[in-house]
This record gives sequence, C-alpha cells and structure tokens, in this order.
Amino acid sequence: MATHTNPSNKPSTMIGVLKRVSGGKLLAALAFVLVIIAGIWTFRSMPVDAFPDVTPTLVQVFTETEGLAPEEVERYVTFPVETSMNGLPRLREVRSTSNFGLSVVNIYFEDGVDIYWARQLVGERLQLAREEIPEGFGDPQMGPITTGLGQILFYFLEASDESFDGVQLRTLQDWQVKFDLQTVRGVTEILSLGGHEQQYQINVLPEALLRYQLSVADIISAVEANNANAGAQFLVENSEQYTVRAVGLASGVHDLSDIVVAVEDGIPIRVRDVAEVEIGGAPRQGLATMNGGGEIVAGLVLKLMGANTNEVISLVHERMERINASLPEGVRAVPYYDQSELVNAAVSTMTTALWQGALLVAIVLFLFLRGWRPSLIVVASIPFSVAFALVAMQIFGVSANLMSLGGIAIAIGMMVDGAVVIVENANRALSSANIDDDKLTIVAKACGEVLQPLIFAILIVVVVFVPILTLQGVEGRTFRPLAFSVVFAMLGSLVFAVFMAPAASAFGLRQAALKGKNESGGFYERRFGPLVRFFVMRRSLAVILAAVILIAGAIIFPRLGSEFTPRMNEGDLLVRLTMAPSISLPEARETVTRFEQQLLDGFPEVERIVTRVGRGEVGAHADPVNSAEAFVALRPRREWSSASTQAELLALMSERFERFAGAQFNFTQPIAAATDELLTGTKADLAVKLFGEDMAILEQYAAEIAEVVRGIQGSADVQTDQMTGAPQMRITVDREAISRFGLNVEDVLSVVSTAVGGTEAGQVFEGVRRFDIIVRYREADRLNAERISRIIINGPGGEVIPLSQVAAVERIEGPRQITRENGQRYITVQTNVRDRDIGSFVREGQEAVASQIELPPGYYIEWGGQFELQQQANARFAVVIPVTLGVVFLLLLFSFGRLKSAALILANIPLALVGGVAALWLTGQNLSVPASVGFIALFGIALGNGMVLVSFLDRFAKERTDVDVFSVEAAVRRAQPVLMTATTTGLGLMPLLFASGIGSEVQRPLAAVVIGGLVTSTVLTLLVLPAVYKWFAPRTNRM
Repeated sequence: MATHTNPSNKPSTMIGVLKRVSGGKLLAALAFVLVIIAGIWTFRSMPVDAFPDVTPTLVQVFTETEGLAPEEVERYVTFPVETSMNGLPRLREVRSTSNFGLSVVNIYFEDGVDIYWARQLVGERLQLAREEIPEGFGDPQMGPITTGLGQILFYFLEASDESFDGVQLRTLQDWQVKFDLQTVRGVTEILSLGGHEQQYQINVLPEALLRYQLSVADIISAVEANNANAGAQFLVENSEQYTVRAVGLASGVHDLSDIVVAVEDGIPIRVRDVAEVEIGGAPRQGLATMNGGGEIVAGLVLKLMGANTNEVISLVHERMERINASLPEGVRAVPYYDQSELVNAAVSTMTTALWQGALLVAIVLFLFLRGWRPSLIVVASIPFSVAFALVAMQIFGVSANLMSLGGIAIAIGMMVDGAVVIVENANRALSSANIDDDKLTIVAKACGEVLQPLIFAILIVVVVFVPILTLQGVEGRTFRPLAFSVVFAMLGSLVFAVFMAPAASAFGLRQAALKGKNESGGFYERRFGPLVRFFVMRRSLAVILAAVILIAGAIIFPRLGSEFTPRMNEGDLLVRLTMAPSISLPEARETVTRFEQQLLDGFPEVERIVTRVGRGEVGAHADPVNSAEAFVALRPRREWSSASTQAELLALMSERFERFAGAQFNFTQPIAAATDELLTGTKADLAVKLFGEDMAILEQYAAEIAEVVRGIQGSADVQTDQMTGAPQMRITVDREAISRFGLNVEDVLSVVSTAVGGTEAGQVFEGVRRFDIIVRYREADRLNAERISRIIINGPGGEVIPLSQVAAVERIEGPRQITRENGQRYITVQTNVRDRDIGSFVREGQEAVASQIELPPGYYIEWGGQFELQQQANARFAVVIPVTLGVVFLLLLFSFGRLKSAALILANIPLALVGGVAALWLTGQNLSVPASVGFIALFGIALGNGMVLVSFLDRFAKERTDVDVFSVEAAVRRAQPVLMTATTTGLGLMPLLFASGIGSEVQRPLAAVVIGGLVTSTVLTLLVLPAVYKWFAPRTNRM
C-alpha cells in the first residue's frame, strides 16, 4: 500500500545517503587533509593577542590649556565639552578629569557601537564645544584610536655618551625616532615621555625694559615681524621660469639676538640688549626615571585598534633596528616592555593545555576502545575539529587569544564524543556481522541508528554556549571568543562524525565474525551491574543519595566567595605612587628615585624599574605631578628567592613600602591598571565613589570612608583621591586701582601671563624640525610672589606701574584635580582586596560605612571597580541562564517527544551544579564570571550524558514491560560511553585546572566547575536515573 511505503522509504533513503558517505573514502581523506592544512596556515597568520580586548567603545577628548588651574579648566573647558556631548545616540556615560593645564573627557558608548562612527559623532559635537571655550584656552582634540591593550611596547633612549642631555635626547626622540616609528603599519601614535622639549627662549630683563622704556609686547611684536618667509609667485627671464622666494626666517640664537626691537637716537636696540637668548627646555608636567639612576627619555608605542599585536610589534622591532643604525654614535632605542612576550606566554599556556589535554584524551580512548584502529579514527577528530575551529575563527574575525584558545582546550574532551558514538557502533556492528555481509551497508546502518541522538547531543552543547554570545559588557567581550571557539570546535566535530568517521570506519575497521558476549559488556555487568541493581531495587535510597548531594551543595554554596574574575598574572608589575599634592616635579623625582633604589636593593626578583612621574605627551596619561607609575620588570621565576608566586611578591612589596616616607603605593599590573581605569575609572580592585558638589566636604567624608575601609579585613593599598592641597599663587586684579590708571583687566592679565608663563612668538625651523620661540621674564625675576609683584605694566600714557599697585598677589591652597561623572563631581576611595573575595568584602564595607558615616543631603556613595562589573555580570547571567535552560528544554522535548523524558534529563543539572560548587570550594576558588561560564558549559555536557541513557531507556520501554530489569541492563550497556564521555571531557580539562602559566588563573575556575560537575552528574546518570526511571516511564509500561 502506498500509505505504508513512505515510512519505510525514509530510513532506507538515509541508509543510502550514509552508504554513499561511507564509500567516499578518498573524498573524506582529501577533505581531512585540506582542513588540517588550512588550520595550520590560519594559526600561523591569524591575529594573536594575549587577552580579548575588554575596553569599552570609548572616545577620549584631550585639551591642553596652557597653565590654567583645575578650577578654570573645569569651568572653561571640561564643562563645555561635557555638555556638548549630551544627547548623543547610544551614549552610556561621560567621565572627566580636570588637572593643571589639561582636561580629559572620556565619552563611553554602548557595546557594539562602531568606534569610527562614535568618533565622527564626537568630532561634530566638538565644533559646538570650541565655540563655548574662550579663545586661547585650548583646542579640544580626540585621542589616539587605540584601546586599553594598545600600549604594546615601551622603550627608552640609552646614551653612552654623557654629552647628550635631556633636551638633545628628547629632540632625537620627537623628531627622529617617533616620526620614523609612526609610519609603521598598525601604529596609531608614539607618545614621548621625559627629557625637555627644545625651545628658543628669550628671557627678558625687567631692568632693561625700564631703561629703554619698552614692554614685553614690544619684544614679541619685533620677533614675530622678523621671522618669516614669503612667496612672490614667479618671473620669466631668458625663457626660463624662476620661483621668487623672500627668505627672512631666523635660523638660530644669533639671528634672534640680532632682531631690532626699537631705535633710540639712531641706535638700534636689539633683543640681546633687553633679554638673554638661549636654547632651553620647555616647562613640563612629567618626567621618567630608571633603576634609581636618574632621568631618561622614553617612548610609548600605541597600536591601532584592531591591528595584530604580534605583527605590529615585529614590524616595530624591525624599524627600530634601522633607527638605531641612523642615530648618533652612542645613542640607541632600547625596549623595556614588549607585549608580545605576554602574548606568546598566554598563547603558550593555552596551546600547552591543548596538546596535553589531547594526549590524555587519546590515552583514555585507547584504553576504552581497546583497539588501535577505532582509537585512531576517534583521535583523528581532534586535529580536524581544532583546525575547523581555527578556520572558522579567522572567517568570523575571532583572534587567537587566551580565551578563544582556551575554548578549544575546553572542547578537547567533548569534540571526540560524536566520533566515539559512530565508531563504537560501527565497530560493534562489524564485529557481530557475518564475514560475507556488505561492509558499507553494515557501517551505514550502524551510523543511522545513532545519527539523530548524536546530532541532538552535539547541538545541545552548541546551544548552551550560544547565549554567551549575547552577553554584553566586560564579560561579553571576555568570554564571547571562548563561546565562538567552542561552538566552532563542536560543529567541526559534528562534521567529522557525520562525514569523516563513517568513511574511516568502513575503510579502517575490520569485519570479523566474532560471536559471543562482548567482553566490555561482561566487565560492566560484573563490576557495575550489582551496584545499579541495588539502587533500582531500593529507589528511596537513590532519592536519598541525590538529596544528600543536594544538601551538601546547599551547605557549601554560602561558603563560596565571589569576585568578577580572578586577576590574570601578566608577569610584570605596575606600582602606582601617590605623593603629597603640593610636591614639585624635582622633589617627586627624588622620591621615586629613592623608591626605585630601595625596591632594587630589597627584591632580587626585580630586573628593571622605569617610572613615569606626572604626564608625558598628551594622549595616554593625565596624571598630576604628585602621581607616578613604576613599571617593574621581573626576572624569570626560577631566579626568585623572596617569594614563590606573584601574589606573595605583591604582598611582600606592599608590606615593605607601607611606611615609606612621602608616598602611598598601589601594587597592580600594567594591562590590569589600564583596563580598570578605562572601565571603572580606578586603577585598583575596588572603588568607593562619593558624589557631591563641595570639594571640601567630599574630601572630609572620603577620609572618613577610607578609615572605615582600612579597618576591614583584606583591605590593602587604601588611598583617597587628592583633590585639594595644591598650592596656588593667586593674582587678583584690583578693579578700582586699574580704573585709576585707565587699564583693563586684560592689560594686566596678558602681561602676567607672558611674564610668568611665556608667550609663543613664532618658531625656528631646522629643516623640517620646528621649535617654539618663547618670550618671558628670566627665571630669577619670576621665582616668588615678591618678584612677581614687581612685574612692570605700561599704562596708556607711558606710566610704569608695578603689578603690586593694581593686583593682590597671595598664596592659597587649591584643588589638585577635579573628577566628574555624568556631570557630578566625585572623589574616589580605592583599595585592593587581598586574601579574601570582593563580594564579602563589599558587603561588610557597605554595612560598616552605612552604620558609621552619615552623609549630608545631596551626597551619595556608589561602589565601583571590580564589584561594579561583578554586579553587572550577575544581572546578565540572571537572564542568560534561565533562557539557556528554556531553550535546552525545548530541544529535549522536540528530540524525545515526552515531557517526562525531558524533565528526567534536566534533573542532571542540580546535581551537576553541586559538583561544580564543591569543586570551587575544594580548590579554594571564588564564584566568578569564568565559573558561571563553566556552569553554562556544564549544562550541555551533563545533559548529553543523560540523553545517552534516557534515549536507551525509552527505546527499551517501547519494547518491554520489565522496567526494573531493562533499567539495569540499559545502565550497564551505556556505562562505557557515559564513562568515556565524562572521562575524556574531564581529562581534557585537567591541564587547564593545574596550569600555572600566564592567563591560567581565568580558565581554572571554569575547568574546576566542569570537572566537579561531571563527577556528580555521572553518579546521577548511572545510578539515580535508572533507579527512578520507573516513575518517568510511559504509563502503559509501568509495573
């Protein structure tokens, strides 16, 4: 009948297709080789990074403001830039810092916003801001197109010839080294640090001005009028065209000195008569020192966002060799931080874990399958799946980094599951078939029996990782590469199982008429069968076993600490120093030099220290002169003697410098500090932000909060932002006095600005190099308030008016810097947390602050830093995990067609969770984002094991009514694949659990969760599920 032929045709069609696949040995071998070659080529050419770049979509706006105090910077520059950004589409928040002479505004956009589109929007709004900023108060400019991981290489200029001073070395850096390196593909900016920018300085003599009745403005006008070139088109002479050039540029100190300012009685008064002309260094707000030996000139290489880190660093090294060959004798550029070393170490950690996991999996397969032919076929799925994943990563723009390669390492044990099912079933069928049976047909039928559950099992593993791809924020940017690589690897394993394994089985497995009882089945029947039968006959004990495990998990869970992510070991340290807010740059230099010497003397683990004090060239740092960052390069671990781990070394250093005179310290790591600052506005683990308007009140209550935080166990390196305490010399114009002399406020301010701060009067060109000409009083005449009060102002009638007659000069205390977030001023109390989890620390801290400190109206506290990121991640996981379970439940329902079967498989999850929780507790780790990702991965793995057994039980239930008997039989027959799957997955993760290389700290919680969960879920699968199946079996078959 026609109605009866269609159902029978479906399996026969599938068998026919599988028979063709099994017969395509040459095509399968060719595809296998091509994928392997493509994978090798991809791995050698794909972008490689240490970690996924977690920096948010951020546009930085820098404005240099020529000596304005922080209050003026905030009022005239920062506020207009901030308000001009209001209403931008997909804007998340705006943070700003106003320092002496510098405004930095960080504009954060939502995840997924294209950085170039964001910069275009900001650039358009900056036009509005420029209209609001007074003339001469700076021009806002966007920062480099880079990220928190963009500082890929630091170097310093080493001079063996002592004749090179800071001005000469900085000139070489700015005009030779920097300009050459900026042309390297993938470099977006080179920032200079240390030394002095060269200037031609015209230091005016006040007594000479009085003698010749001149003003500073006269000198500026004369210099500007005597330093220029002009073009005069061309002329034709004797049939030739001549370009006409009028050349009048000053070429050096001699030319500037000879410029005529005025003529008195026919005698020219030249610049040299009223000023001292010299080459000197520009005023600066930062410097660099090294190894306690004094100042150096350094450079920072910033990578263009999206560029291949290793490739860019390699090109920079090549270019640096050429630059060193062209530098003067005795000068060379020497790298002191190279991110490629970190990249290679992180990648090495993961590749080592990958091959070790693959080796362990291969050994387990040979032991379980007990035959080199089936084992070899299954093991071949590992290189194929890895290569497939690498090619897919390249296509979808996923770089090779700690997380993406870690994802492949996580999948090592799972990617053999599909091949195991196909090869084991084919091997069993061939072993029990007659020698004359068609081999291709046998293999095709064997593959057809397990194809549907195999596809669903792999798809469920894929599906549980898909929601991770939807995560936003830091956790999304961190773990999305891991999810991508796991999904790609599992899809590769599916391709191998469906298309390669049948062909390999038909070609490589032997067909032998082996009759009798399977040895493996007999082993499990003897060893494992009595235990299963015990629980099947006593279902209440099985339920009690499950309940005991769940209760144990409920007891352990509250004992777990919580954190965002474990700190990754970068291999080097960054020490942040905060000194007195009133400190001068020379005194700050002496303080950090003393620190460097003590650190080198006290810790033999330290190889080199390079310290940045204040800020260098605008584009990366905005610190005042009382802040410093010391990059500490460590020797190889085998040479350490003070400590065995980096955490111990950090603790020892922190304790050693706790009472260091003149500075407070925060010990962290370079990339961690950079990304933390961009993400949360702080360079420590935890930040307590106090918001309010009055800076004095903010500082008062911040000090009280800091005292409370210091009293909490686990706090370290507690510091408060120094907002006030910076000495200022305020010159207040007396309006009545200037009205008597017929002066304007501008007349007074312009003279003060020029005499003390200096005014640019053009540039001197040396080829393409250009150096500013600065006119101001000589240093001796602007040293203190008394000298400044004698500055001469020329009245409208030629009167000579000392500044003291028209203005009050006084010393006051003002703000060091002003920080704002979304339009509100705030101050930060920051701390690191050691020997304790952040979650419990914050809970205790919140209770202590709330009970001990009562804030005035209009002032409030926010807890930020790693805790803020942790809270955001928890909120997202609260959505992602239920959605994942819901999708998996629908897949199970679709696969099994029975609600009870789906519910029974889902019962794996609670016991799997208990195992994961117990593993975290036993290994001394906290509940974190990596652990949460591990729990999500565990869902798919645990459910896959449950599916293997429940599908078998459901099949028996359709044919038999002796539920107790076939429950034991099913558990015994499926014990090997269940144990094999659990063992390969667990052993594949073992190298990650015990790895100690760079980056292993992040993968360890994930590996612990999965391994622990596998133990308890396997117990449930093999002992509890068969025992309780009778309650879930189809109603017609219950006894």
